[in-house]
Amino acid sequence: MTQAVTIDDIWKLFQETDRQFKETDRQFKETNQQFKEIALRFRETDLKFQETDREFKEIALGFKETERVVKEVSRQIGQLGSRWGEFVEGMIAPACIDMFTQRGIPVDEVYPRARKKLGGKHMEIDLLVANTVAAVLVEVKSNLKVEDVRDHMERLSQFKSFFPRYADCTIYGAVAGIVIDADADKFAMNRGLFVIAQSGETVHIANDEHFVPKTW
Repeated sequence: MTQAVTIDDIWKLFQETDRQFKETDRQFKETNQQFKEIALRFRETDLKFQETDREFKEIALGFKETERVVKEVSRQIGQLGSRWGEFVEGMIAPACIDMFTQRGIPVDEVYPRARKKLGGKHMEIDLLVANTVAAVLVEVKSNLKVEDVRDHMERLSQFKSFFPRYADCTIYGAVAGIVIDADADKFAMNRGLFVIAQSGETVHIANDEHFVPKTW
């Protein structure tokens, strides 16, 4: 037989239901608070991402400015190198005739940057010091290295092919530098080249009086 439902039973049911509603409401409030905290963290994370993005953009701008400065410095160094080369040639060229004449090579003409093309190749002589029977090819460097001497030896070996008007001349080689790397001068002298070095505000031939130059 079914037990009769009393008012007390209904009241207890309402109380239990109310308790469950309150517990559910509490859980909803906690969940809502957690969502708010998560949303706040997302906003903070977004702000951090925005700040990081701003910093990256500033760094990128810094790299662009650094690149611009490097290009400008490189351009200025290039110009300086060109002007320094002109200065060195301007200092050495006026002294060449006297220096080589005193060494028994009676030259009387100086041609800066003598250029010639032959087929698809070209040759440039920094200073060509010559007369009708002899010519001295001078390679001028602000900083003379052993590799520069090797390159000039190759240039000397090909000179008459590029400049046939000097085919019957005796050809001499010389290298010059305001700064000369260690052993570069000895390397050049041992291969029969004159070495022109700075001496105060002038230049001089560093080879001793007994030096016998190589000819081509």
